[in-house]
Formats: sequence, structure tokens, C-alpha cells
Amino acid sequence: MSYLYINENGANISVEESYIKVSYKDGLIKKIPIETLDSIQIFSKANMTTPCTIECMKRGIVVAYYSKSGSYFGRLESTGHINVERQRQQCRLYNTDFSLNLGKKIISAKIHNQKVVLKRYLRNSRKTLDEEIKMLKIQEEKVWCAKSVNQIMGYEGIAARYYFQGLSQLIDKQFTFTGRNRRPPKDEFNSMISLGYSILMNEYYGKIVAYGLNPYFGFIHSDKERHPTLVSDLIEEWRAVIVDSLVMSLINGHEILKEHFAYGIDNPGIYLTTDGMKIFLNKYDKKIRTEVKYYEDESSMPFRRAMDIQIGKLVHAIEDEDITLYEPFKIR
Repeated sequence: MSYLYINENGANISVEESYIKVSYKDGLIKKIPIETLDSIQIFSKANMTTPCTIECMKRGIVVAYYSKSGSYFGRLESTGHINVERQRQQCRLYNTDFSLNLGKKIISAKIHNQKVVLKRYLRNSRKTLDEEIKMLKIQEEKVWCAKSVNQIMGYEGIAARYYFQGLSQLIDKQFTFTGRNRRPPKDEFNSMISLGYSILMNEYYGKIVAYGLNPYFGFIHSDKERHPTLVSDLIEEWRAVIVDSLVMSLINGHEILKEHFAYGIDNPGIYLTTDGMKIFLNKYDKKIRTEVKYYEDESSMPFRRAMDIQIGKLVHAIEDEDITLYEPFKIR
């Protein structure tokens, strides 16, 4: 299955027989077989016809809308995957030992993956990052001794600080990155990881809904108005693996340059230009399709498929009230 990204203003999205048809202002026409399409992601002032909208809802094709800079607005989706009983069970397990143990598994995996990403980029660097690696190991161990979800997230916050401190020393010197910031992003690195997290969150949102879970009933993150906390929970183990490593590759591989960013022209902050967004989206799509070794049986599969399996495991764990059925994704 595939995702369609629309980044050009004036594009018209319609349905023609068994194809989704995209007509661009320059005369280019793209056709995608509708049965192969999972989602349409719109980052521009594009138009979608009513017949196309109806067809997407009938087929369960999610249509997501973002600003030109990548801020997420919302999504169009059908209600065909609602599973009330599964969601009732999901709610019953909130603030129980299930939540605590799920938090330990996910956050320890997140810190492990951060540690591996740092080590991978250290191979081509003269840096050592001994302190950062040490502190990540300490926080990973502390997570398993936590008595509450709040304690777990406290250790996660400390680990994140040292992790981003390490990344800031490993990126190409033409870019400046001194730590995590957002709303608005104050440097190119933060601009890209915020965009990547937003796309990843929306993608995971669709998968969670497809499995009949409620994306707003989380286990680890605190409830927030209009924020899908379960999505935030489940993307933790993927942030460094997919988004952070993607952005590091773009910068250190000189695929993205300073000229691909706009600096506080229409909005405060730093954002990708149209050309920069095209480079980023192409790289993201390539990354998410990358074959990865799945830890259980050593078989290779795309990241998207591995993400599906992880949500399926959570569903089984919820239905059986057995957290041992869920194992987070870890890289080596």
C-alpha cells in the first residue's frame, strides 16, 4: 500500500474509474491505482472533488491536511473501524499496572533506540559522547525501577536532553542545533524533526483507528484536550529510528541545504521551502518503506508493516489484559 503526498498549490485531486488522479498546474497528471492507496497527505492549497472525497471515505483512505510548513490541521476518515468493546477495555486499563508496565517497555525501548542512533553516527565522527551514552544507559535502567508513570516520563525527559545534546555534536557544521525546541522551531534541525514527528503521528493515528482502538485514550502521556495521547505513546519507540535518523541523513549527506529553508517570512520560525519539503517527503517515504530486521524471527519487512504488527500486539495485550504480549521495537 502507498501514501500520496501533495505539496504543490493548485493541484486538483479527483477520481477516474479505478484511479486517483492528480492534475497539477503545470499540466502534469499523475494517476495512482485506488486499491493501492492508504492515505492522501495534503501540504498545500489543493482541491479534492466531492466524488473523490466520497470514494476515499468508502474505501477507508484517510485524507490528512497540513499547513505549508507541516503543522497538522486534521483528517477526513470514515467510521468503519470503530470497535466499542475494545475501546471500553482500553479505558479500563488506564492508570493500572498495565499502564505502568507498558510505559516501562516503551520508554526503555525509546532510550535504547536513541542510544543506538547516537552510536551509529559516532562511527563517522571523532567525537566520543561518553557522558551522553552513559546517562542514557542510566536512565534506561532507572525506567525499570520506576514506581509510577510520572517517574518513567521524568527519566525519559532526562534521557532526551542528553540524547539531543549528543545529536547536536554529530550534525554537519553548516547547521546549528543546540537542543529541542518547537512552536515555532528555531533552527533547521528542529523544523525537520517536528515535521517528521507530525507525519509519523498522523500515520500512526490512522493505524490505531484501523485496529479499533481510540487514539485519545493513552496509557503513558497525560491527557490533553484534542491531543491523541495513545498515538504519542506508541510512536515513542519509533521517533529516533525513523525521524531522527532520517533528518541526520538529510543533513550529513548534504541532501538538504540552507537554501531549502525559509526564515520567518510569513510565520515566526524556520520552515522548509516547497523544494525542501519535496526532498523531505521523498526521503520520508523512502525511509518508511525501508526493509528492517524484525527482532522476533529475523525476517525483513518495511517499517510500515512492523508498525502494524506492533499495534496488533497491543490489541492482543489489551484484550487479554496481559502486558507480556507486547514487546516494543528495538534496533541493534
